[in-house]
Amino acid sequence: MKKIFLFVFFISSRAFAQEHALVYFTDKPNAAEALETPASLFSERAYERKLLRGTTIDILDVPVHEPFISDLKERSGFEIKAKSKWFNCVYVIGERNAIEVLESIDHVANVQFLEELSNRSQSIPQKSNENKLENEIDYNYGSTSNQVRMLNLQNLHKQNLTGNGMIIAVMDSGFPNVNSLLSFQNLRNNNNLLGGYDFTNRSEDYSANTLDNHGTLVLSTMAAFRENLYVGTAPDAAYYLFVTEVAANETPVEEAYWVEAAERADSLGVDIINTSLGYTLYDNPAYCYTPEDMDGQTSFISRGANMAMQKGLLVVTAAGNRGDENYFNIISAPADANVLAIGGVDPSGNYAPFSSIGPTADGRIKPDVVAQAIEVAAINEDDKLVGVNGTSFSSPIMAGAIACFWQLNPEWTNFEVMQLIRDIGHLSNSTNNFLGYGIPDFSTNANPVAPNSSKLILYQNPVEDFLKFAGPETNYNIQIFNTAGKMVLSERSVSSEINLSGFSRGIYIAMFESENTTEKFLIIKK
Repeated sequence: MKKIFLFVFFISSRAFAQEHALVYFTDKPNAAEALETPASLFSERAYERKLLRGTTIDILDVPVHEPFISDLKERSGFEIKAKSKWFNCVYVIGERNAIEVLESIDHVANVQFLEELSNRSQSIPQKSNENKLENEIDYNYGSTSNQVRMLNLQNLHKQNLTGNGMIIAVMDSGFPNVNSLLSFQNLRNNNNLLGGYDFTNRSEDYSANTLDNHGTLVLSTMAAFRENLYVGTAPDAAYYLFVTEVAANETPVEEAYWVEAAERADSLGVDIINTSLGYTLYDNPAYCYTPEDMDGQTSFISRGANMAMQKGLLVVTAAGNRGDENYFNIISAPADANVLAIGGVDPSGNYAPFSSIGPTADGRIKPDVVAQAIEVAAINEDDKLVGVNGTSFSSPIMAGAIACFWQLNPEWTNFEVMQLIRDIGHLSNSTNNFLGYGIPDFSTNANPVAPNSSKLILYQNPVEDFLKFAGPETNYNIQIFNTAGKMVLSERSVSSEINLSGFSRGIYIAMFESENTTEKFLIIKK
């Protein structure tokens, strides 16, 4: 079987005459007027999502002032490649002298050359290749059985939690033939292929045959469906497809394309971004990062990913495939940001040796969780089943699973969901640098079980007022803790319910103790 790895790179022999830079503007003169009608900044769905989850709408959501961009376009010596409203800047490539002059313009705050981003204090090695339903449903998963059942995701699917009503944006290098392949017919028939855009070519054709096939493979692990043969992790979710990666070479402008695409996703009401891309080393060594740069704050794409999280999107990204390297074996950007970074395991759940490891340069646990990344079943641009390897595929497997999980309660915020996913990992109490919080178990509290069960069962979790429970014991002593570990409630001899109406919205841990057992549960207060 064909083996495909994350991020295919090619070493360029060209000269690096042109400079890459970010040009930041001073302000947004149109901001006050735009914010008077915030619904005009977003699709109806996006606006509703922000209201539902309490996401702030502010000046960052106002587009870059177009007269500022027009002014730059009239000048020579450089080309504008991308723009960002979140950072109020444009990305330019051109002659250094021509770019430096821009700092003298009144509405330009400053110019930052990309080579200045890295904390480069040592030599950079030569870049090596990296593989760039109301009724219960019981699917015959066929080839995807292992990658789905490893997460116990079938338990959500059985309850018709298949991603319906959730929107996922996929950032990648191309999606050839997704508009015609039989494996995506279900996606098209249900009007769940919402569109996309090629930011690298400024084209509406995101499925062109000339584009790299990596995105098609990635998408299939979530969205493809062939009865009795293949079931993606979120077959009923809706998708936007954005091309932000140029497979033939590696330059930092791709980070700017990604940020612009994330802003587009936010304006369209996307819930989850999947990114099976990562950036460490570039064709031009001047732009390469060091492991010390993987702090979630240095690279432009990681800063953009943090902003996407701030704006209510859940960013799910591949950890990277450099775990077996000596120099750069830690996670890549944007996996180093405050996002959900997905590492890889083999079909038996053992660490995949190539999966990039943690922690971040500033000591945070990475990867966050893991999924299958070896012998993953995927569909290629010829509609053929292939076996692929890489965290490029563990990431979308997880993103699709999360969409099904989030469908349980769309009111959850992205940060609540992210913490929940960590908490249901099998290593949540014993994290490590290889697997993070481990393999999530998506069967957790997904389906209430009838009373008189042989085990303790919680009902209506997430809970509004009363947390109801049933189990083999008559009474339980209950202690509830917040996420900081502080006990916020303690009651003895409780038989069937406990009043949480006075609790603030958020995540809590409940300890149920009886004569024979002690059990711990994660509780979501709505």
